Amino acid sequence: MKNIVRNKMFSLASIATMAACIFIFGVFFSIVLNFSYILRNVETNVGITVFFDNGLDQASIEMIGADISSQTDMVKKIRYVSADQAWESFSARYFKGNEQAAEGWKNNNDNPLANSAHFEVYPNSIEQQDKLVSYIEGLDGVRQVNQSRQASSTLSSMNKLIATISVIIILILLVVSAFLINTTVTTGINVRREEIGIMKLIGATNSFVRLPFVLEGILIGLIGAAIPLIIIYFVYNSAVNYILQRFEVLNNFLNGLLPVNSVYGLLLPIGLLLGVGIALIGSMIAIHKHLNV
Repeated sequence: MKNIVRNKMFSLASIATMAACIFIFGVFFSIVLNFSYILRNVETNVGITVFFDNGLDQASIEMIGADISSQTDMVKKIRYVSADQAWESFSARYFKGNEQAAEGWKNNNDNPLANSAHFEVYPNSIEQQDKLVSYIEGLDGVRQVNQSRQASSTLSSMNKLIATISVIIILILLVVSAFLINTTVTTGINVRREEIGIMKLIGATNSFVRLPFVLEGILIGLIGAAIPLIIIYFVYNSAVNYILQRFEVLNNFLNGLLPVNSVYGLLLPIGLLLGVGIALIGSMIAIHKHLNV
């Protein structure tokens, strides 16, 4: 701690470098989490429609539903829609403004969608949809299974793209951060090269010389990570509240954004670990170069 105070410029440079890197990482991490959250919400509306053989009895239909529900590793939610419910939904959508025409069908007890009872099945993830469809098509009593292949393919591709871009950018940020911290730590150690030399000449071991610099690096890493994490917390919270209040249409389309506590449940420990880890590695590499006198 005394060394940090004595070498104010070096300490401030290290903290500023760390803070800048963690801030960029935190902003990007928050954006990626929200993209993934939005995609998951969209996926919940992409379901599979399962139709039955004509004249299939209710007991057999319930057995099909039980078979589908048992696939808990693939199925998130399943909902039964009877023929009457299917007609009510159809008439409400296509006979809007002409309800008398729809009532005519109802009064005659003639349901044009008599064979349209079905299950709406929603998979745990869009990548499992094809596998789930293959399973359902193999069940006895299933006449037809409808799925949106285009939506499934698009969402699956977007998930893979976001995951790939996230890994690449995070790796770049880590490499840049380690390089910058190493450079700033090396600058500070160069100032104390004579001090290190004297310690080595009077018999100090490598561990004895290395430990203060490593602890100093860890402390700088913690401070450098804590500052941007605090800033991001308030900035993110304000940004989310602003978007939810000013852009209600966008909010309904995106099904909302992640609350700040959900983001920070992951970002806080990751940010602190990155700060300590990068500073620790940078300090170890920098001091290693100056241990041989």
